[in-house]
Order: sequence, then C-alpha cells, then structure tokens
Amino acid sequence: MTPQRTPKLDRKQVVDTALHLLDEVGLDGLTLRAIAARLDVKAPALYWHFKDKQALLDEMATEIMRRMTSRTTGAESGPFDGDWRGLYLTTMRTLRAELLRHRDGAKVYSGARFTDTSYAAGLDASLRVLVDAGFTLDGATRAWYTAYSYTIGYVIEEQAMGPDPFAGEAGYDVEARAERLAAHPLAAEAGRVMFQDFDAGFEGGLALLLAGVEATLLGR
Repeated sequence: MTPQRTPKLDRKQVVDTALHLLDEVGLDGLTLRAIAARLDVKAPALYWHFKDKQALLDEMATEIMRRMTSRTTGAESGPFDGDWRGLYLTTMRTLRAELLRHRDGAKVYSGARFTDTSYAAGLDASLRVLVDAGFTLDGATRAWYTAYSYTIGYVIEEQAMGPDPFAGEAGYDVEARAERLAAHPLAAEAGRVMFQDFDAGFEGGLALLLAGVEATLLGR
C-alpha cells in the first residue's frame, strides 16, 4: 500500500488525536483506521508519518515523556540540589501522575522506544545528583531504573484493576473476591491491600524501594 501524503496532516496532529482517542477507547480500541476517521482522512495517509501502529505508539510515549519533562524542567537543580531522595521520589510520583493522565497510559509507555533524545538531559542531570551523593554510576542507574520499572508496572496494574475515570467503571470488586476466597482468609484480606487505595499502595512501595536503594547501593 503506497502512503498518501495529506498536506493538512502532520505528525503532531496525528499524535495529539491518537492520545485523545486513547482516552475514549483504550489501547485495544485504538486503531489507525479509527484515528484516520477522527482526522477525516483515509488510513493510508497515516503511513506517510508512521510505518505501523508501533511506530505511532512510540511517538505517543515520547510525547507523554516530553509533556512530563516540560512540567519538571529545572527540577534536577534548585530545590533538589543535592537532595537525591527528594528527586528520586518526586520524579517517580510525576511519572505516575503523567501516565494516569491517559487511559492505558502505562501500557502505551511500557517498552516504547523514544523517537528523540529529549529525555537525555533530564536523565543525565538526575543521575548526576545520585552520583554526587555517593552512588557509583552502576548503582545510580540500577536505583533509577528499578524505581522507573516499578512505577510503570504499578500503573499498569492500577489502570487495569482500579477505578477507570475515563470509562466510569468502579474497578475490581474486592468484596466479591473476598467471598470467593473465604477459605483462604489471608489471601482474601490481601486483596484489600493490593486493590484499594492505590495512592497509598504506590507510596508504600516507593518508600520500600527508597530504603532498599539506600541500604544496598549508596556508597557501595
């Protein structure tokens, strides 16, 4: 199929439309055909800008990253100058908040290959704060990537199991789960920890990571 160039269409317009449509239909419902229909063009017109859906998802993830970066510009210095703990916690909280801005945002972001290097300056500065605080580069990288992976994974589960503000769904029925697991009281009660109050759950896990990172990687 030969891509059709449409003068009125550009990459940013496609990505912005895709992100808006994502909030309406979720990742499973996001197709190039649906995006083209929303833009009032034929589907082949999108192939001029993106060779396939994965290429578009990569650009969507990059745009999410750009928006997050624009909201945290300067955070690597100033109030976090030398405060690696504050930087560590705030960056992961910001990443979670940005992923939650979009339905299935964490799934789009997970495993994406960024299409530019706009993330690099912030990452470099953040790692510098950790290295200056006493981490080796290997330790700083491992500490950062572990929290990064935790945050993305947590939000994937949160968006799958928690209330869905985009679809107006209540989320996983913890009480029904407890009834099914009545013969296994500890497993039943664990559901209240895992599937309720996702804010508290995220903060608890992040605190565990911070303590572990400090105990095992700082100064070693």
